[in-house]
Amino acid sequence: MADLLDLRALPSIDQMLNAPDAAPLLERHGRAVVTEQLRSLLAEIRQAVRDGGGALPQIDDVFASLLCRLDYRSRSNLRPLFNLTGTVLHTNLGRALLAEEAIAAAVDAMREAAALELDLDTGKRGERDSHLRMLLCELTGAEDATVVNNNAAAVLIALATVGEGREAIVSRGELIEIGGAFRMPDIMKRAGVRLVEVGTTNRTHPRDYRKAIGPDTALILKVHTSNYRIEGFTAEVPGAELAVIAREAGVVLLNDLGSGTLVDLSRYGLAREPTVREAVADGADLVTFSGDKLLGGPQAGFIVGRRDLIAEINRNPLKRALRLDKIRIAALASTLKLYRDPDRLAARLPTLRMLTRREGEIRAQAERLRPQLARLLEKHGFTVEICACRSQVGSGALPVDTLPSAGLRILGERGTNLERLAAALRALARPVIGRLGDGALILDLRCLADEAGFLESLSQVSGHGLA
Repeated sequence: MADLLDLRALPSIDQMLNAPDAAPLLERHGRAVVTEQLRSLLAEIRQAVRDGGGALPQIDDVFASLLCRLDYRSRSNLRPLFNLTGTVLHTNLGRALLAEEAIAAAVDAMREAAALELDLDTGKRGERDSHLRMLLCELTGAEDATVVNNNAAAVLIALATVGEGREAIVSRGELIEIGGAFRMPDIMKRAGVRLVEVGTTNRTHPRDYRKAIGPDTALILKVHTSNYRIEGFTAEVPGAELAVIAREAGVVLLNDLGSGTLVDLSRYGLAREPTVREAVADGADLVTFSGDKLLGGPQAGFIVGRRDLIAEINRNPLKRALRLDKIRIAALASTLKLYRDPDRLAARLPTLRMLTRREGEIRAQAERLRPQLARLLEKHGFTVEICACRSQVGSGALPVDTLPSAGLRILGERGTNLERLAAALRALARPVIGRLGDGALILDLRCLADEAGFLESLSQVSGHGLA
């Protein structure tokens, strides 16, 4: 009987929805959602009382629980986080961060109508690629250019346009697999191209290509092995020599650079990668590369090269299926414009800025943060120390080159569970993502720009299973 009286004391759903505390919840989440979650919460409270779970909670506590439920339900997993993994271009974390100029351009494109396919000079219909074509030709030296939604799509449509129903010759040492188990032979098959392998895994010579060329050969495909390296007793045919072979045989040379870069990275103290301009100058008929890796822009796949081949690609029905929207085009155009000023590029492009941070600067940051992080975690049985790290570029770029960095090494005392700490950090409103290894949780600070936000996020960790 006491339990029944308790339940009668619980306000009805209508009473709670009309209470002053419900107004901000209704404004933020909508009446239907609040009603659904409130009904579920009240049902759980009633059941708990019936099962002997104690007295009814205070109304303020009910609203507090309801607020937590609503916030959790509306919170997106695709939310900002701190990438402290030590991998700058982390595929699982969205790869490149955009420059402020690119962000502003994307926001303008989202907020207002834009002349996406309108030629403002003539008033007639235009082409969306025109916003990028001149910039790409200027920066690469190519005759023409087009763009699709990623580099795998760029390779797919180029192969399908140039070689469908015919043969493409590739070195065995360049039959790569990219992330997500996507393999070059599979892409070629989907493009309707018959693969002809030449050479061996570690050595391919000019004579291998010449012997393989026949009446059904449409192209030679060169693939930059940007996500791995074969070292030792090796040989490959450089792009300039392949261009001569392709020209003599009257076939197309397609050079897939993968990550691709528009500048010589060695000028910034990084390992050298072949640039797009060099691939074009070496005589490739078509060059494909990514927008969201070393280039530092949003996800895109660029194709530059001969004007007649680009025109064919743009007439391919696949082009419409793979095209970009106005938001990414606006962001890409702003990103490409930054490359006109290479002297200031490292300061303005977040990817390059993070890649070129000095070890001493990062270590000084670790020294500033260690005492504060130690105070937050020591009560939970963890100790924090400064450590040396080796950061990676990521996303298949410069796979064997690492960057000297520094970070915070978190150790558990008396068997404290580091997996539990990592889970608690992932559960924060703005998650902190590090890497577990060698009995510690490592937070590599190379990509940390917002120290205050980092500490503010960590201050909430006690409420996520560590209390």
